[in-house]
Amino acid sequence: MNWDDTTDDTAPERLVGSVADREDQAVEAALRPKDLDEFIGQEKVREQLDLVLRAARARGATADHVLLSGAPGLGKTTLSMIIAAEMGAPIRITSGPAIQHAGDLAAILSSLQEGEVLFLDEIHRMSRPAEEMLYMAMEDFRVDVIVGKGPGATAIPLELPPFTLVGATTRAGLLPPPLRDRFGFTAHMEFYEPAELERVIHRSANLLDVEIDTDGAAEIAGRSRGTPRIANRLLRRVRDYAQVKADGFITRDIAGAALAVYEVDARGLDRLDRGVLEALLKLFGGGPVGLSTLAVAVGEERETVEEVAEPFLVREGLLARTPRGRVATPAAWAHLGLTPPRGTTGGNGQQDLFGA
Repeated sequence: MNWDDTTDDTAPERLVGSVADREDQAVEAALRPKDLDEFIGQEKVREQLDLVLRAARARGATADHVLLSGAPGLGKTTLSMIIAAEMGAPIRITSGPAIQHAGDLAAILSSLQEGEVLFLDEIHRMSRPAEEMLYMAMEDFRVDVIVGKGPGATAIPLELPPFTLVGATTRAGLLPPPLRDRFGFTAHMEFYEPAELERVIHRSANLLDVEIDTDGAAEIAGRSRGTPRIANRLLRRVRDYAQVKADGFITRDIAGAALAVYEVDARGLDRLDRGVLEALLKLFGGGPVGLSTLAVAVGEERETVEEVAEPFLVREGLLARTPRGRVATPAAWAHLGLTPPRGTTGGNGQQDLFGA
C-alpha cells in the first residue's frame, strides 16, 4: 500500500481514479508501511534509497534532498514518511500550490528543526519567487529575507538548520533544471506489476480484517491499473459486496461480481474509459477523430477525456494519438468484442490499400 496524499476536490469521482479522496486518506493512514522493509514494490528505488539513508546515518548527517516523480497513488508520500522515520526525524508536509509567495516558504523554512524532513508535494506547482528562494535554501541552508520596498529594501540573510527536502511531482518535466539539479537523489516511481499488487492487497486485507483467497486478490489486482491506491479502494468495495451478498469471504467469483456492479471490467476500464472507446469504435469506425469531437460524442469535457481517460487507454495500448486525431488499436476492437471495418488497420488511422 503505497500511495500519496494528493487530493483534488475538482477531480471526477471514479473508483479507478488515482487521486485520493477523503475516505482514501482516512484508510491509508492506518495502512501505510512504516519502514522500507515493509514497503511493497519499487525494488530499485527502495534499494537505492536504503543506501542513501544508511550512509547519511553512518556519517551522522542529514540525508540528501530527494526528488520522487511518478503518477498519483504509487507511494511518494509514503516514502517521504519512511525517510523521516528511517532518519529518526520529524516531518512537515505541505504542497506547491500552498506556497504562492516567497514569504510563505520563508516562514516554513525558518521554523524547521535540524534534520527535519520537509515534504513538498506537487513541487512543480510552486510559485517562481518561492522556487528561486528554495535554490539557496537547498544548497547553502540560507535564505535572504527582503525587508522594505523599493530603493530602501534590505536583504537580511537568515541561516537555516540542515534539513532534508523531499519533493514529489507527477510532472517532472515541468521542474526547471536548476531546481532538479539540486536534489542529491532522484527516483521515478513505476506502475506496479499484478504480482506486487496482490501482495499489497493481501497485506491490506489482513490489516482491515478481510478474508480473501489468492484468486480473489489476483482478480482485484488485475483491475487496479498498476496503482496500489486503486487496489486498496477496489478491495474495500469488494469487501462491502462480500459482506452484503456473500459470507464476507472474497473469492475470484465474488470479486468479479462486485466489480461488475461498480462497472470496472477485467482490464480496469470503467464507464468513462469504455464510453470513449465505444464512441471511437462505433461512431467513428476507429478513427481518426479529433479530441473535441470525441469529447462531444461521449458527453464529457475535452479536458476530462484528455487528462482523465486517455492516459490509461494509451498506456494499455487501446488508443493512439496521431497528428490526424485519436485512433483505436486492434486491442481496443478485441477488448469490446467488435470487428474492425474492412479496409482499416485499426491502429494507425491509415487505410489498407489492398483492402486486407
